[in-house]
Amino acid sequence: MSEGLLALGIEDLGLKLSATNIADLELFLQEMGRWNRVHNLTAIEGEKDSIRLHLIDSIAVLPVLRQFLTGPSPKIADLGSGGGLPAIPIAIVQPEWQLSLIEAIRKKTAFLQHVRGKLKLKNIEVLCERVEDAAVHQPAQFDAVISRAFTSLARFLDLSLPFLKPDGLVFAMKAKRADDEMKGVSMEKWRLVADEPLHIPNLAVERRLLVLAPVRKSTLTL
Repeated sequence: MSEGLLALGIEDLGLKLSATNIADLELFLQEMGRWNRVHNLTAIEGEKDSIRLHLIDSIAVLPVLRQFLTGPSPKIADLGSGGGLPAIPIAIVQPEWQLSLIEAIRKKTAFLQHVRGKLKLKNIEVLCERVEDAAVHQPAQFDAVISRAFTSLARFLDLSLPFLKPDGLVFAMKAKRADDEMKGVSMEKWRLVADEPLHIPNLAVERRLLVLAPVRKSTLTL
């Protein structure tokens, strides 16, 4: 494992991570690589690409999340968590945050449960069910919903809404072309709170983190 490459990426992001954080991130990536050879969890192969596109891409959102999630123990739902991105890296670095990883494919949730035990991540739960079904069980329970390459923005917002508390936020990790996806979002239903560019060190691909809030209609009557 290239500790130097990972540490350099973290430094370029301006994040201060402990040696334990970095060791756990490396162990997570090692386990993903080991499982991926058998179960095909992700299409990205090769150490450098994995570090850049998995770990660093996932933790690049942390400065923005910290800006908006200021409560003592925010609850976050990661929809279509797949191999645990971005939720596992976030859970490693922010042990006081509570994360629910929702994934319908059993081989992927088996990996997530394995990592949860391997890294002793007490701040995550893994739900093996469709996002729509999970929303029925946990309505309006989350301060935030996040996803990385799960589905289109408009559909992601529709799926996120039932999970959110009244003041909850959606964090959508998108590429530069997100402008096209924004055209499909109803501004009567959603308000764009922030559009933050994400710099991924040594990677030419541009990333953005869109922060959106549902427009809550007043129920007061005269």
